[in-house]
Amino acid sequence: MSINIVLVEPEIPQNTGNIARTCAAIGAGLHLIRPLGFSVDDKYLKRAGLDYWDLLTVSYYDSIEEFLESVNSGQIVYITTKADTVYSDFKYEVDCYLVFGKETKGLPEELLAKNHKTSVRIPMVNEARSLNLSNSAAIIAYEVHRQLGFKGLQKEGDLHRLDWDIL
Repeated sequence: MSINIVLVEPEIPQNTGNIARTCAAIGAGLHLIRPLGFSVDDKYLKRAGLDYWDLLTVSYYDSIEEFLESVNSGQIVYITTKADTVYSDFKYEVDCYLVFGKETKGLPEELLAKNHKTSVRIPMVNEARSLNLSNSAAIIAYEVHRQLGFKGLQKEGDLHRLDWDIL
């Protein structure tokens, strides 16, 4: 199984760092599309990802077009507040790319218009403009894992537990 989180022109290093940590924890690839609003050496980016960077595969692209040309197979899903389909009603495939736009503008309108059927949203109250990018990425990435049976992640029986009776 291959889940990939794609960030188009991310602006806030802490969000990208948190998403990197989520990617490391679930075995997802991280794809960053330039321009980035920060340096990849940024202390806030590194701090948010803590010591998970060695568990992570990061790919860089100079444009959304370059990224799209690099995808040979797999489902591409666009995440936007403007979609009709709720993220939990969408059927994700084993190999998928979850594409998120920049924090201040989201994804380009023309890209969303071309990909309406593969765009999803997270429901929220009308007064809210959007959720935090790193929270949105985690919500949808875990929904993909849930639908696919959490393959490759620890399940309850896999966890090492303390013997509470001896305490």
